[in-house]
Amino acid sequence: MKMHTIVGTVGVALSTCLMQPLMAAETIQAVVIDGYPAKAMWVQELSNFFIPEVDKRLAETGNYEMNWQESYGGTIVKPKGVLEGIELGLGDIGIVTTIFHSSKLTSQALAAVTPFITTDARVVAKAIDEIAVEFPTMQEEFAEQNQILLATGVVLDTYQLFGKEAISALADMEGDKIAGAGMNLRYLEGLSGTAGVRGGLTDFYSMLQTGLADQAMLWPEAASTFKIAEVAPFMLKADMGAVNSKTLTVNADYWEKLPEEVKVVLKEVAVAYRDHVANIAMDRAASSIEEFVAAGGTVVDMDPAQRKAWADAMPNIAVEWAEELDAKGKPGSDMLKAYMDKLEAAGFTPVRDWASEL
Repeated sequence: MKMHTIVGTVGVALSTCLMQPLMAAETIQAVVIDGYPAKAMWVQELSNFFIPEVDKRLAETGNYEMNWQESYGGTIVKPKGVLEGIELGLGDIGIVTTIFHSSKLTSQALAAVTPFITTDARVVAKAIDEIAVEFPTMQEEFAEQNQILLATGVVLDTYQLFGKEAISALADMEGDKIAGAGMNLRYLEGLSGTAGVRGGLTDFYSMLQTGLADQAMLWPEAASTFKIAEVAPFMLKADMGAVNSKTLTVNADYWEKLPEEVKVVLKEVAVAYRDHVANIAMDRAASSIEEFVAAGGTVVDMDPAQRKAWADAMPNIAVEWAEELDAKGKPGSDMLKAYMDKLEAAGFTPVRDWASEL
């Protein structure tokens, strides 16, 4: 009789448990933005890698799930508007193109002011993120824009020069209008007769097509994606170097409200995304040049002596950058020295040792 009663009681309890719904995961809304179109490599990988990886890791505990709203290509902001868009909360997570904001994000130009060192996007991305951890300046600059820095993005292996006519030496550039974005326009200072024309990746095709520019500084993967060979069929392989031009950030007010588990996952996946994108940049570097040639393009290798002459002709924009930060009470000189040391430790010898002139 007792046995029957116990079994019956257990059966009722089990039946009751089965009838009760399991605890549902908390849903967190996330608006993800970039002004560049979905075909841009780093935007593709935000959709194809970052978001699924966050979902995958959160599903391991089942406590939280994300409801993503993706908006790219100018729907919410233009390419230059992501920084302000995240600051104002128009987006929760976004990819800031830092080269457009040299006055607000001065420290982000570290790789840009040290050209002609390495074409390895992976090394540059890792080194910049290490600098961001070792020195508070980079994080402070984003904090002033109401944002949390998650990870650096290096989406290009190296800037090259794409033009309508073949050039092989610095003298061939005399009289040319050369399009660039941000700090790389300063690479033209010291070169006789060249004029920099400010533009962006989405502008270069029309600038070259209409004659607003004779040459443009961009990287092979972007040249392939945006069909630059149609309007600029000659590439001068100058290997100006890899540059961090993207940063994955989160609105600080949004971040403050997130559960700790979600914060940890976002930080971890941001670093994985950083390395993933850098690896793609390297993988696509060679194939993109092949695609450029297949589309009718011609590649001209720059003589190493001419490359060194280019670097030596420039003002030392790295020292200028460091001293500008120093004057604001920031450790600019220390950051520059640390960065150069990291690249040399990784096996890269600079064409010009920018930090030695401090």
